[in-house]
Order: sequence, then structure tokens, then C-alpha cells
Amino acid sequence: MKILVLGGAGYIGSHTVYRLIESGNEVVVFDNLETGHIEAVHPKAKFYKGDLRNRSEIDSVFDKEKGIDAVIHFAANSLVGESMTNPLKYYDNNLNGTKVLLQSMVAHGIDKIVFSSTAATYGEPKRTPILETDPTNPTNCYGETKKSMERMFYWVEKAHGLRYVSLRYFNA
Repeated sequence: MKILVLGGAGYIGSHTVYRLIESGNEVVVFDNLETGHIEAVHPKAKFYKGDLRNRSEIDSVFDKEKGIDAVIHFAANSLVGESMTNPLKYYDNNLNGTKVLLQSMVAHGIDKIVFSSTAATYGEPKRTPILETDPTNPTNCYGETKKSMERMFYWVEKAHGLRYVSLRYFNA
């Protein structure tokens, strides 16, 4: 498979890239290096520096890298405290960036995405363990933007046949 990893120069993204390449996949990394490091990118991965909010930059990657089968999305701001003091940064990068990505994916006929979400979408749980079907009620802007990104995937699925999975996990 040929996979585009957004945020593939960050800690979790780079580990994912290494596992994908070790499994025989062709990997393309797209990252703005705001929190990632070029040194973290696997030497066999093709790297593009760019901003997900710039439609021409992501379109260019899809145009140059024909045959991308799927996207893995790690390219979101993710600091809870910062999201509360600078919420517009989170709405701009997380929501606007995802909107631009989805526009480009639809235009290029790419219909599969794995999304790195968060358990912060649940807010304060009413019980533990939290079940996937439990209500989501984020208590911070970070969790709110991730929940909104998940809803975007849902509606793009309905309109354009996007196939997606959101992985909601906890930081240890």
C-alpha cells in the first residue's frame, strides 16, 4: 500500500511510519515541522514539508504521489492547556486543516483515512471504563476540535463515501 502520513515527523507519527515501512508499505510524509523533526522521518519515506491548511500544497502531494491508497492523520495541535488559552489556533489548524485535507481527498478520489483522535472527546466520564458508545462532551477546546473533526469525517462519508476510523486513546 501507498500511505500518506500527515504529521509523520512527530513522535507518534514517526513511529507509525517506521512500522509501516517495516511492513512493506510505501510511505509519504507530509508535515509542517512545527512540533516534528526532519531527523525523525524514516530515510525510506518520501518527505514533503507543507501546511495542511494550504490546499495547493496538499493537492501537489496527491498530484505528485499517484496511487496513494490511504491517509493517516496525526497533524493536529494537541496540547490541552494551550487549547484553552489559544482556542483559535486549534480551530484553525485542526478544523480548517482537516476541511482542506478532505476537500483534496475527495477531489483526488482518496477514500480511506485513519484519524488519531483522543479520549478527550468524552470529557469527564460518567463511568469507567469508558465505552466507545458513551456520550461525548469535551471539557476543553482540544477535545472539542477532535470531536468536530470526527463529525466532519462522518458527514464526508455520507456525501462522498469516505471510509474512516477514529482512534480515541488516552495518554499514559
